[in-house]
Amino acid sequence: MFSVQVGSTVRACVLTLRGALDHDSAVQLDEAADQVFAAGRHRLLVVDCAELEFCDSSGIGCLVRMYQHLVARGEVLRLAAVPASVARVLALTGLDRAIAVHATLHDAVRAGGARPAFRSDDGLSSLPRASER
Repeated sequence: MFSVQVGSTVRACVLTLRGALDHDSAVQLDEAADQVFAAGRHRLLVVDCAELEFCDSSGIGCLVRMYQHLVARGEVLRLAAVPASVARVLALTGLDRAIAVHATLHDAVRAGGARPAFRSDDGLSSLPRASER
C-alpha cells in the first residue's frame, strides 16, 4: 500500500513516501504535489524516500513532472534517503543528475543553493544537473 504524507519545516515542504510508487499509486503523488503547488508556501520541495519500497516508470514520471513544474517557477526539488533499488532507477534514467539526491532528509533540507541552473546540453530535455545547484 502506498501513502504520501505532506509536512513542512521552516525551509521546505516535505512529501514523505511509503510503499510502492507505481502506475496504480502515482495519482496519489500527483494529487499531493498539486496541493503543495497550489499552496505555494515554500521554494523548496523535498521528497523523503526513506520508506519508499519501489518506484517504476510511472513514479519517475511523477518526479519529472514535479521537477519541471518547480523549475518553471524558480523553485527546487530534492530527494532524500533514496533506497538503493530506487537509486538504481534514478541512475538508469539520469534523473539523479538533474534532481539533487541527499543521504538524509536533514541534509536535503539544509543543503545550500536554492536556485536552479539551466543547461541545454545534458541530454535530459534541458533539466539542470543537481551538481550545478
